[in-house]
Amino acid sequence: MTTTQPTSRGRARIAAPGEGIGLDELALATRNHGLPLEALRYDVTPPGLHYVLTHYDIPAVDPAGWRLEVGGAVGRPLRLDLDDLRRRPQVTARVLLECAGNGRARLEPRPVSQPWLLEAVGNAEWTGTPLAPLLEEAGLATDAVDVVFTGADHGIERGVEQDYARGLPLAEATRPEVLLVWAMDGAPLPPQHGAPLRLLVPGWYGMAHVKWLTRIEVLDRPFDGFQNATAYRLRTEAHGAGVPVTRIAPRALLVPPGFPDFMTRERFLHPGPVTLSGRAWSGRAPLTGVEVSTDGGTAWTPADLAPADPAHPYAWRAWTCAWDARPGSSDLVVRAADAEGPQPVEQPWNRQGMANNLVQRVPVTVLER
Repeated sequence: MTTTQPTSRGRARIAAPGEGIGLDELALATRNHGLPLEALRYDVTPPGLHYVLTHYDIPAVDPAGWRLEVGGAVGRPLRLDLDDLRRRPQVTARVLLECAGNGRARLEPRPVSQPWLLEAVGNAEWTGTPLAPLLEEAGLATDAVDVVFTGADHGIERGVEQDYARGLPLAEATRPEVLLVWAMDGAPLPPQHGAPLRLLVPGWYGMAHVKWLTRIEVLDRPFDGFQNATAYRLRTEAHGAGVPVTRIAPRALLVPPGFPDFMTRERFLHPGPVTLSGRAWSGRAPLTGVEVSTDGGTAWTPADLAPADPAHPYAWRAWTCAWDARPGSSDLVVRAADAEGPQPVEQPWNRQGMANNLVQRVPVTVLER
């Protein structure tokens, strides 16, 4: 990593009161895209609808010349190509990914960064091979602490020139469900999703699922790189150490009912029986339920939550709720709860806008007959 002097635009900051989305943020929003909420209807998200966040440029990686290096605190360093990996035991897992910044643009005051609303999610089928046996083959040192994953994407963030790199505690990296994946929804990884190889860490926010993977390094100390020590921290004070972002907090999303206004996305529907539906998930603990309110959060109705699928414990789950829509305006709210607690109805604020699982609100107008 190289430290440079960040420009004023490159510094982390909080938007001024009343400050709208700037051109820098708009440029980020056009490079990165979220899941259209009507696509929550798909059990498996088509690759073109899955959310994408790219910190720097999408690197040009030639799969034929690509190699994965495994080194550091190991007894037998490895250098592997795609065929080496594909010859290993193969696993396909349906796993939800959510960006740690999902919901950032709804915070007040707003942290200036990628302006996600609610759509930075996707639920895909990923094919690859478990990481733990590969680390075992490399021969982990007895004093191994962290495992660092480095991608081919290179850029500057807050004045620090770097390859994107994230570290995981050894106990997390060696979980049997952590995979090195080369396929998405039955096809080779698209360039924007990390081709030719990415990391998959079920249950963790998206920053941990390093794309365009080129190197795995085992350390005998905690990793202190930028993406662990500076970025992806829950802090309310500018200079506080904060708490690292790790597992996904519970969230439920509603498929917006009816039909939208083009500009405002306000929803309109005709009166009568309506089946509200959506998806819910949590990476930190098992889901315990979903509730829906049609009056802005005053009264809550339990939704019917699909049972957990033992074959896909880290996928989202469908839910439905019956509603008798009557003419007038309604504010639909949905919240999920897991074994550690429910989604908040008041915003949990932090300076980077991370892990904001504030409940979704969908204003609707039910038309007269």
